[in-house]
Amino acid sequence: MAGETMHVNTLKAGEKGEVKIADDVVSVIAGLAASDVKGVASLAGNTTREVIGKLGFKSLNKGIRLTVEDSQVHVWLKVNIRYGYNVPETCAAVQDRVATAIETMTGLTVSEVNVRVNSVVMESAKTDAAQ
Repeated sequence: MAGETMHVNTLKAGEKGEVKIADDVVSVIAGLAASDVKGVASLAGNTTREVIGKLGFKSLNKGIRLTVEDSQVHVWLKVNIRYGYNVPETCAAVQDRVATAIETMTGLTVSEVNVRVNSVVMESAKTDAAQ
């Protein structure tokens, strides 16, 4: 990846060396956590979870922006909500799930998770029955 720079965070320096994690990894963790919340159809600008398996986890970065400063993570993400779900409750669940996942998996502290609802998705009864 010539010419491309990736922001990397040093998590721990111990006896055996350093542990570093790229911002893209934190974005993927946030994307997976958000897409697991009941009522979230997808991340905005992203495909459904089934298609992610074919496209790869890299596609989970769409709709997510984050910054990491002094082990403090600030997350902004855009979601598409399924019709019929309470928007404030669903967004609160996304905030909680994303913060917990990042903190548990990386050891970083999440300062904020800002959620923007991009659209409401109407799905057919056949799609809902399969879930």
